Amino acid sequence: MTNIDLLLDQLITKDTPTIAQISTDKLHPFPSHPFKVQDDEDMEQLTQSIQSQGVLTPLVIRPLENGEYEVISGHRRLHACKKVGIQTVPALVYAIDRDAAAIALVDSNLHREHILPSEKAFAYKLKMDALSKQGKRTDLTSDQVGPKLTAATLSSEDSASQVKRYIRLTKLIPKLLAMVDENKISFSVGVELSYLTDEEQYSLLGTIEEEDRTPSLSQAVRFKKLSQAGELSDESIETIMQEDKANQKPMFKTPMEKLQKVAPKVKDKDFEDFVLKACEHYYRYLQRQRNRDAR
Repeated sequence: MTNIDLLLDQLITKDTPTIAQISTDKLHPFPSHPFKVQDDEDMEQLTQSIQSQGVLTPLVIRPLENGEYEVISGHRRLHACKKVGIQTVPALVYAIDRDAAAIALVDSNLHREHILPSEKAFAYKLKMDALSKQGKRTDLTSDQVGPKLTAATLSSEDSASQVKRYIRLTKLIPKLLAMVDENKISFSVGVELSYLTDEEQYSLLGTIEEEDRTPSLSQAVRFKKLSQAGELSDESIETIMQEDKANQKPMFKTPMEKLQKVAPKVKDKDFEDFVLKACEHYYRYLQRQRNRDAR
């Protein structure tokens, strides 16, 4: 079943849609839409498909009071249409409120093959907030039925505890969250770091960038405990981050002053390339020396 099928299954029981051709100028992204629309290879393929065949799957939208519309499903198709200059698109118009639309938007996208941790995190939060406004309890304790929100209400794939862990990621500052998306920081580490205050997270980020290393899970747990005890400082972050850990790649460091004495005319930004080339040149020199000695 496709994402659009899943979405229509939810909406069809609530409302009968109007089918229309809508100007792209009147279509607006859903507020706080958690799923990224990127100009990547997939977007290029979608753009080429729309350019040659048109929009085969209608967008799903809802009307606004000002006569314009909000996109529930089809943000990527809308972006592709604007790229190739298509001015009107087929759409199914459902007269539903924003909370119902938010729930449908999330459910139709969580089944995508490729989804970033940050997308899933903000998607679950968006759906939970919408359900909360509809009067459901969202404390996510297990197995209770009735008006209480269960894990199955939020997700058919993740447990209640895992949903809560994803939502914790929304507490990360943007750069740390991006590092989770880029797999520079593991999901579990990101969850632990989310318990730090924004100020503590920015301090940690500064140390990560300065030391060129990321925290392990055990280090992240220690940061969390110190933060909860009110004892996490810039100094303790730096001390813990400087500890060796099993998964840390070895780094070579040397004071800039030493390099400047050897190569005073090399600019700071060019030193890394200079050192690598110098090492390569010296390695070849040693190889030639060994070859001569072996004769």
